[in-house]
Amino acid sequence: MAGLTIRLARAEEADDLSALCKRSKAHWGYDADFMRLSETALTIAPDFIASGRVLVAEGADGKLLGVASVAPMEESGMFDLVHLFVEPGLIGSGVGRALFAAAAALAKRHGAARLSILADPFAAAFYRRMGARDIGEAPSDAIPGRMLPLLEYVIPDAPPAPR
Repeated sequence: MAGLTIRLARAEEADDLSALCKRSKAHWGYDADFMRLSETALTIAPDFIASGRVLVAEGADGKLLGVASVAPMEESGMFDLVHLFVEPGLIGSGVGRALFAAAAALAKRHGAARLSILADPFAAAFYRRMGARDIGEAPSDAIPGRMLPLLEYVIPDAPPAPR
């Protein structure tokens, strides 16, 4: 997508990024109860942004187009893809692909060799197209009793992530 910039998020963007996550998730037709249960998982806190592991996709006009974040897991060399959300009208435009590549590069810079992806069923095919492979299912961190596709992405040599 022309005019797209990927950069580290700023703490003052936390509310706007959380709202973007919620709009993106709601795009798939989830009901109000589901969205209420997902509130915590869709919230990006300023202290998480301060970790330096939250990226935003920004248009040439400065508009926030998407967000991605990663966090280290207990297993050495494994990071979690915590968030990857795109403005609903831009799904399929390349913003998600750019964010995914930048998130993988950021995780690699922090020592990751692999990304663990607990995927929404509507997003699993996207991650497979990015090169992730299915490794099973795992419980949702937001919806009790819901199982989600669990994927793993082996991070190839990548250019340095944005600072």
